[in-house]
Amino acid sequence: MTNKTKILNYMRPAMAIIPDVAEPERRILFKYRALWTAIATLLYLICSQIPLYGIYKSSAGDPFYWMRVILASNRGTLMELGISPMVTASMIMQLLAGAKLIDVDQNVKEDKQLYSGAQKLLGILIAFGEAFAYVWSGMYGDLDKLGAGNAILIIIQLVFSAIVMIMIDELLSKGYGIGNSGTSLFIAINICENIMWKAFSPITHKTQLGLEYEGAVIALLHGLFIQSDKIAAIQSAILRDSLPNLTNLLATVLVFLIVIYFQGFKVDIPIKNNKVRGGLTSYPIKLFYTSNIPIILQTALVSNLYFLSQILYRNFRGNFLIRLLGYWQELENGQTVPVGGLVYYVSPPRSISEAIFDPIHTILYTAFILGTCAVFSKTWIDVSGSSPKDVAKQLKEQDMQIVGYRDSSMKEVLKRYIPIAASFGGMCIGALTIMADFLGAIGSGTGILLSVTIIYGYFETLKKEKEQGTLELF
Repeated sequence: MTNKTKILNYMRPAMAIIPDVAEPERRILFKYRALWTAIATLLYLICSQIPLYGIYKSSAGDPFYWMRVILASNRGTLMELGISPMVTASMIMQLLAGAKLIDVDQNVKEDKQLYSGAQKLLGILIAFGEAFAYVWSGMYGDLDKLGAGNAILIIIQLVFSAIVMIMIDELLSKGYGIGNSGTSLFIAINICENIMWKAFSPITHKTQLGLEYEGAVIALLHGLFIQSDKIAAIQSAILRDSLPNLTNLLATVLVFLIVIYFQGFKVDIPIKNNKVRGGLTSYPIKLFYTSNIPIILQTALVSNLYFLSQILYRNFRGNFLIRLLGYWQELENGQTVPVGGLVYYVSPPRSISEAIFDPIHTILYTAFILGTCAVFSKTWIDVSGSSPKDVAKQLKEQDMQIVGYRDSSMKEVLKRYIPIAASFGGMCIGALTIMADFLGAIGSGTGILLSVTIIYGYFETLKKEKEQGTLELF
């Protein structure tokens, strides 16, 4: 046993007290997986509406306000932390494995269990750290007025809800639900809810033009019925900048269609079954080989960087190093945005005009997104069991062989495609995210990209179940 393997073994005693979901003994019927998925969705929606007990007040600034849709969080509720602890833990474990600081063989059951347990333990510790930071920073009121009792109670609520979400994610990822993880499910629910709300919200806001409906479609219909100048009503619904407009909605639809189009890009490698005569089939390697994993991990990295920078700036804004990391400005709506430092250059331009008139910001942001997505995508295949070596081993275990090549050559053949698909596909995901941000898509470019890839994944799962004849709900 190497020292790198021993690191995970040191965590074994702590893992004994962490709840665990047992692997299913056999494949779960689709109707039961659909039921568990519905229960998980209901639990998430309930937790998103239950307010935290003990809050004195919420401060004006919200360090995660532009990340909440992507992190599936809802301010002031049990879902305050969202999936941030889970995704951050996954990112850290991935980086440790990618840097060879820990030695994990995903094909060995014991190693896989140790890795999963360590990731859950790390997720719980991160949830505690984030909950403590939220309370200490005064997000729920001044500590002197809040009191030690309420402060501890808030931390307990946030950590407990994070553990519940971690267990739901594990439940779905082990085959009890539809899809590969609860993380993806929560993100898709939150993003779709946000898009529908921005399109059809009946809430009114006071603007320079008077009271306007928040929903872009509702605002258009209201203007057409109320205003005598129909052209002006249409122009207002399309171009207004204080609230969601039809341009944002159309940009969202456009990005949806583009991502769905790119989902069909793949290379089919012909393979055959050595035990069945004429058993020819193909192994597809998609352009988005790692799906939405790169952008999820990149989002976790940026959100934690934003959070750390804003907390430090709020308490030590006079320090040069803190300002070098990032300094913030409060807007009229009470939200704070980065206006300088490192975090400013890794945040998206807030408008097309800002992207044009600040080219250094635009170039650095673009390079950061493309680079991190490519690196995360390339690293992910090595720790998720989808590298050329892992795929070649899986094909051999199934007595499959690439047509025209020997068994010993399969790894080299797959090396020609998988690493390129992972890196280039990650960069394409980053590029689509940047395009959606510049077009002003609702829910941010990252959010739209995540929702499309997640929904498309569920569509493929349902299609596969139908082809296998297992799509039975009753």
